[in-house]
Parts: sequence; structure tokens; C-alpha cells
Amino acid sequence: MLARNSRKTLKCLAAAAGLVLCVVGAPSPVSAQAPVAQPPYKLSVFAKSTAQYSQPDSIVQWRDHIFVGFQNHVAKDGTDGKSSTIVEYSLDGKVQRTFTVPGHNDGLRIVGEDDLWSLQNEDANPNLVVIDLPSGRQKNFTFAPTAHGGGFDDMVVVDGKVLITASNPNLNGAGVNVFPALDIATLHGNMVDVEPILSGDGNATDIPTGNTVTLNLTDPDSLTIDPRGNVVLDSQADAELIFIKHPLSNNPIVGHLAITLGGNPLTLDDTAFASNPHSFMIFSDVGGDTIYRLDNPVFGFEPGAAYSASDTAGIIGVLNLDNGVVTPIATGFVSTRGVIFVALDDDHHDREDR
Repeated sequence: MLARNSRKTLKCLAAAAGLVLCVVGAPSPVSAQAPVAQPPYKLSVFAKSTAQYSQPDSIVQWRDHIFVGFQNHVAKDGTDGKSSTIVEYSLDGKVQRTFTVPGHNDGLRIVGEDDLWSLQNEDANPNLVVIDLPSGRQKNFTFAPTAHGGGFDDMVVVDGKVLITASNPNLNGAGVNVFPALDIATLHGNMVDVEPILSGDGNATDIPTGNTVTLNLTDPDSLTIDPRGNVVLDSQADAELIFIKHPLSNNPIVGHLAITLGGNPLTLDDTAFASNPHSFMIFSDVGGDTIYRLDNPVFGFEPGAAYSASDTAGIIGVLNLDNGVVTPIATGFVSTRGVIFVALDDDHHDREDR
């Protein structure tokens, strides 16, 4: 998921040992080096863009199928009237079906057993398309004017409820997001109703120090769930992750983690947690029009470890959950985005990662 109308940008500079250092202040250049994985990781191409669809971003898995949202250079507020493409792949990267959704896709999530929720237009004018995957039938939903003035970006499911990030918010005169950053979404007729559960200017506990900090989430973006069941919200342009324990309760516990690389702030897009050492990663490079597969054939991926994609640095890295430091393991991409893990069975055949 790309940073919405980002109020901060990063300048990325090559450093020793294949690392990339990023500092706030200037736009990042397109990567000049070829993609490479640090040993023992092994990098390969899963699929690529075509003349019919481009800019792969979000990725989800349903049974033994992989779905990727291609943004097709559509305006992030949908005002150009163009459409995104959702492509269904087999686990070996062969195209099986395609779906067309109106606007700029930036969020995909499986809800229930068989519904794919596709969320469009993260800057403004959001819409939702729900695809019944066995039949391929699609139903479109719209939102009322948003309280925060922007759109919606990503989704996770917690206890049967869908949580969505309120992206591209308006800021007050002091540059603070005083609007909801995280909402519950429910379907009602042809509409999506939203209920706020986390404010953009709430309080949190800073994870490395234990101090109480006041948040200013100017760029709510991607969502995931960590192995402990916490919702993890990426405030992308702010270079920080927010961990939310008991998000549906009246008193959620909120943690804050600043993200750095080489001592400098680093923006992230997706973060995924390895659940099985016998697994492989799939991730997208939106600017490189390529979806990659990453394996660790020697040691496998450590269960519970966090792996993140940086849109500005063009890397995949291991994220230290205690201090927020990212260590690159694959570099040289243009802008890495969606990340998922797919498990392997005991015979090393692909199977669904549940």
C-alpha cells in the first residue's frame, strides 16, 4: 500500500553490505541495482505484470489460490473513472481468473470462508467490492462521506468483525490527525457503515522505552495481526507501527514502535509474521511490475518473526519487534508492498497457510 498523499518522504542512500539508509526530507530514487537476496535466502519471480494489468500491490491467499491487486495507474481517489484488476493465481504463479473493480485497489482480505473484500480509493471517494469466490459474483458497496475526509486503505478480521484504516486524513491547523484512524466496517444494504475504535491522536505506550506518547497518525495504512493476536497498524509516512491489544474492547492497549534503518526513520508498507518454518514468502514490487517469491531453503523462516516491506527503500527486511530496527534480507527493488507467507506441507508441496 502506497503512502497516501504522504506528508513525509524519505531519501534512500546506498550503504555498505547492500544496505540502504533512508532519511526524511526528499523523494526516494528508483533503485539502480538489480534485485538480490542475501544468502541463505533465495529470490525468484512468481508472476509479472502484463499489457492488461500493472502495478501489483496487495496480496492475499484463499485455499490454494493467490490473489493480487493490480492498480493499473488509476488515480487514488478514483476520479479518472478507471479500474483495477484482481488476478487469481495458482500457487505456482499461473493465472486462473481476473476480476475488474472500479477505482484504485489498495486493500484485499478474505472475510469468512469464501468472500474476497476489495477496497478501493484510499485518498477519497472509497468503495468496496465483495467477490464470492466460488461463483465469481461481485457486489459493489459505497461509503457515506468520511469523517476524516480521506478514504480507506486496508482491512483485517478480528472475532468476525472487519477493521479498516481511515487513510489520507485531514489534519488540523497544528498538523494533527484528530479523526478516527481505525474503524469497524459493517455492511448494510449497499452501504458500508463505519464505527471508530482508535483516534489518530490517542495515547500509546512506546515499546522500547515504556513511556507514554501521544500519537499523531497522519498516514494510517496497512493492517495485519501478530502471533499474539494484536492488530498491527502501519502509519506509513510516520515510520511507525501501532500495536493494539483487545481492539474491540472499551479499553484497548496501544503500543507504539518507531521504525528505523541505519538509525534513520524508515517507512514500511506490509509486515507479515512467519507462522511455519516450512514456508515461502510472496511479495510485490509495484514499481517493478513484478511479484516475487522468497525462500530460505537452509533454515526456513523463524515462526513468529516479523518481515517487512519498505516502499521507499525497496527492500524486504527482518523487523526487530523490541526496538523497531529493520535488517534487509532482499534489496534492489523499486517499491516493495504486499507481503504474505505460504506454508509447505511435509512433502514440500504448496498448501494453504492457515
